Amino acid sequence: MPLFGAVEAGGTKFVCAVGTGPHDLRPVTRFPTTTPEETLARVVAFFREQPEPVAAVGVGSFGPVDPNPASPTYGFVTSTPKPGWRNADVRGPIAAALGVPVGFDTDVNAAALGEYRWGAAAGLDTFVYLTVGTGIGGGGMLAGRLMHGMIHPEMGHMRIPHDRQADPYAGFCPYHGDCLEGLAAGPALERRWGRKAAELPPDHPAWALEAEYLALGLMNLVCTLSPQRIILGGGVMGQAHLFPLVRARVQALLNGYVEAPAILEDIDQYIVPPGLGERAGVLGAIALAEEAARG
Repeated sequence: MPLFGAVEAGGTKFVCAVGTGPHDLRPVTRFPTTTPEETLARVVAFFREQPEPVAAVGVGSFGPVDPNPASPTYGFVTSTPKPGWRNADVRGPIAAALGVPVGFDTDVNAAALGEYRWGAAAGLDTFVYLTVGTGIGGGGMLAGRLMHGMIHPEMGHMRIPHDRQADPYAGFCPYHGDCLEGLAAGPALERRWGRKAAELPPDHPAWALEAEYLALGLMNLVCTLSPQRIILGGGVMGQAHLFPLVRARVQALLNGYVEAPAILEDIDQYIVPPGLGERAGVLGAIALAEEAARG
């Protein structure tokens, strides 16, 4: 069976691996995201050092990105606020150096593809994967196809109600201030409360507010996309006590309008963590590589 390469390209760190799936994931390495030149050189060096060549590589990248294969900037990071990475070509240098097909998509679409192949979205054709961590990003599938359009979904930047009397924090998004990401991603928790999410106890008032914001975003996704399941990943969602709060608020906000058993009777199986856990992104990149190899 061909061996595939995976690159989970994050704004904080890159993860590289080779393998064929969840039961065959071989060397994995992690290193900080520095400059594009230095970081991509480390990616290429990792694959060149492997004892077996890869048939293709998949890259799931932080964004925004250009995911259109017909575009001259396909595989570029575009309007990111991350210093040094605006308009950086991520895919091109890897393809040129290794001489193999390179599949490319957003990090969340890659994770969604991994969950579709081997995780919590297996057997579904319309679902959402939302990651809540350093930022908030969303992707998934509609009718069996990864979500693309003009560019790609930017679910973390949807606008949600913000009661400034109850929560005077202005939000940290440099583009929109108090969008969903600006209010509910990890940096918002830390700046609002003075501690990282992992340091806040389960009974801290931060979690009711966090659940409110996330539920408002999920309600919008339920009403606009009608997903068969919503998968919530990312570091903030590592707080298992947050899931029941979010599920309860989604039900309350929908208020019986969406008369689907998944919402009314089985929401514990509707809003779920990733079946692949922290490996969703890198395994999704393996799946992207498989698709690239097939052409």
